[in-house]
Amino acid sequence: MAEVKQIISAAEAKMTGATEHLDEALAHIRAGKANPRILDGVFVEYYGSSVPLSNVANISTPDAKTIAITPWEKSMFKEIEKAIINSEVGITPENNGEIIRLGIPPLTEDRRKSLAKQSKAEAETAKVSVRNARRDAIEQIKKAQKDGLAEDMAKDAEASVQKVHDKFIKVIDEMYAAKEKEILTV
Repeated sequence: MAEVKQIISAAEAKMTGATEHLDEALAHIRAGKANPRILDGVFVEYYGSSVPLSNVANISTPDAKTIAITPWEKSMFKEIEKAIINSEVGITPENNGEIIRLGIPPLTEDRRKSLAKQSKAEAETAKVSVRNARRDAIEQIKKAQKDGLAEDMAKDAEASVQKVHDKFIKVIDEMYAAKEKEILTV
């Protein structure tokens, strides 16, 4: 019985990892609103090493269309601007000597559709990961059944794995629906 619980909890851990990865992936998709998380992938040269932008500056969103970056050291302005320009953010920074501002441009209809499509692809990838975790768990349960696990316990364990699977698929669908609504809302 303990072995079955381990199999189910391992599958649940893999499914949780898939949803966390999806959350991270969806956060990096720009939806026309200012979100500091779109800068998570920007790294800045700082005293010879590459560090995340959030380690050398304060990042805030004063309004829905602007991201404000306040470097902790004046010498970092040029490095931060260069890192943002060279990143995949796709926004040109504006520097007034105090703050670096990123103006989030409104999305075109075509861009909204392509971002929604990209979000759907991320959600599908997460669903595949969840299904793979379910498949692996069921295979392990069947193997345990061959090694002496009672048939009714195996069936109950498979049903438990399916319930966990269904719960995570529902969570992924809700995450995608929320992101799609955010992207398509003008």
